[in-house]
Amino acid sequence: MKTVFLTGAIGSGKSSVAALLSRRGIPVYDSDERTKSLYKRRPGLVRAVEKSLGVSLRGEDGELDKKRLAGIVFSDPSALEKLEAIVHPAVLEDFRRWRIRQEGKAPFVVMESAIVLSKPVFSAEADAVVWVEAPEDIRLKRVMERSGLSEVQVRERMSSQESELSWKADVIIINDSSPEALSARVDEVFFDKNSYICKLLNTE
Repeated sequence: MKTVFLTGAIGSGKSSVAALLSRRGIPVYDSDERTKSLYKRRPGLVRAVEKSLGVSLRGEDGELDKKRLAGIVFSDPSALEKLEAIVHPAVLEDFRRWRIRQEGKAPFVVMESAIVLSKPVFSAEADAVVWVEAPEDIRLKRVMERSGLSEVQVRERMSSQESELSWKADVIIINDSSPEALSARVDEVFFDKNSYICKLLNTE
């Protein structure tokens, strides 16, 4: 089954595009949410991360303390590398199993992820890549409004992301105006039989 990577910088509107695709019947794999669920569905995953990092990561409820984990890897590149070496293969396996279950439901599936283009473990999975883009000031405002974080905190998150990778995309969606304009652009990119993506996926 054909796979489209849907990616872009923080605040660009990846989730909005994903929601539009989902409403149009396209299965969307939300990498962030699926990763969170993996920690719950596979207790051995948390144990492996704890062993690799040499620290306990459980909260009082016995579940993964995601804030503590984030605090560790955010400031320690070596810890982040150890975490990714364990979690990313598990996510890839989960995605492949999920994709098999989508057979026959749609002409293609989508993996939504902010980091997928920068991680070689995922590189062989994409038949097409769509990058969602928006001006920095718009992205900053969006993230501040939805997260409650300060401008300084959001800019820190922005600066910690990988360098610009839009050059790897087959198509760029500019999300800098209205929801209606974004919806029209999604239809144009994914469902117009003459679009580059449809031709790339052979779904025309």
